[in-house]
Amino acid sequence: MLSGMQKKPKRPRDPNQLGKLIVDLSVGEAEEPTIEDKRDPAAVALGQKGGKARASSLSAKKRKEIAKKAAQSRWKKS
Repeated sequence: MLSGMQKKPKRPRDPNQLGKLIVDLSVGEAEEPTIEDKRDPAAVALGQKGGKARASSLSAKKRKEIAKKAAQSRWKKS
């Protein structure tokens, strides 16, 4: 299972174990462990729309109001 931002399996922290793993991988005695993505593909597809879907659902007037409010809060003096 993917946890956080981890995209590849962790390697051993001990230098001796890491060296052995690297040698074993290079000579073919060991295989690189793989991590399965157990997320639902339909949920992943829905999550990738993000701001584009929201922007297309808003009217031009509403987008303009949101942009003005964001600019005012950005440039407001504190």
